[in-house]
Amino acid sequence: MRRLLCCLLVLLGCGVVVSPAASANSSILEVRPLGGRQFEVVVHSAAMNRPITLWMSHPGPGAPALYLLNAVDGGESGGPWMRRTDVVDFFADKPVNVIVPIGGRASMYTDWQRDDPVLGRNKWTTFLTSELPPLLDDRFGMTGANGVAGLSMSATSALNLAIAAPGRYRAVGAFSGCTQTANPLAQTLVRSQLATFGANADNMWGGPGDPAWVANDPVLHADRLRGTSVYLSSGNGAPGPHEALNDPSIAGNVGVLLDRVLVGGTMEAVVGSCSGPLVGRLGQLGIPADVRFRAAGTHAWPYWQDDVHDSWPMFAAALGI
Repeated sequence: MRRLLCCLLVLLGCGVVVSPAASANSSILEVRPLGGRQFEVVVHSAAMNRPITLWMSHPGPGAPALYLLNAVDGGESGGPWMRRTDVVDFFADKPVNVIVPIGGRASMYTDWQRDDPVLGRNKWTTFLTSELPPLLDDRFGMTGANGVAGLSMSATSALNLAIAAPGRYRAVGAFSGCTQTANPLAQTLVRSQLATFGANADNMWGGPGDPAWVANDPVLHADRLRGTSVYLSSGNGAPGPHEALNDPSIAGNVGVLLDRVLVGGTMEAVVGSCSGPLVGRLGQLGIPADVRFRAAGTHAWPYWQDDVHDSWPMFAAALGI
């Protein structure tokens, strides 16, 4: 009865505030209607001892959930999925809850060994696999079927979340992400991403020889993806269909185009070079995957929007839609 009442209040557009039962417990603090099926949800994470804001597209009770993780900025500076792609319109008529956590910049959306002087406490694996889904399932009447997708930094994160919590996610999408963490090149890439925001990767998975880097390498633990639907994508860094002056994301700006080709092209070439091993490992294990290695394309949001569209049939099937 309580779940039905909460769902009805959400559907009627009422902002419902719930105080946490205790600081030691995770809870939904507030639900703020944004219009239509869009909501802003504030959740207290006990593991991180702070509020986490989510954007949600909620179709009503009885629907599964798709979690979309932001890029290395956590959606805080460059903008989250809703501002950089058409996910609001794309999912507006689909019977699925879409959830975008805002925050987690340079965190790899993982549990860190130590608090970081710049980022503070990061316990994102605990939050995303254990704390958050039951709260949203109960409050919004979700079915308990989940999918997760990430891009760039969070592509690796999405895979590791599925590996860390088998059965929590029925499908995983990794868009333009390096799918390794254990080898020196991959570690250098991860460290450089985090350092851009002043974070120290030693506080996350320790020094270069720490076993945590091996423990969080999707290639080395690909066997735990068995039974999970997998979508993998990357370009090769060469100019593709979205590197044109008349592309909406370029809008005739030569500077944007040059940055996309030079910076985005280099980044995607690096990412593409470390994506292949996971595909090979999945093949060895006999685990099917929908692989989209594009003949061209840079490290840019228009391609990740394409990935959302292209991967949706896989997610829909896995989520029972």
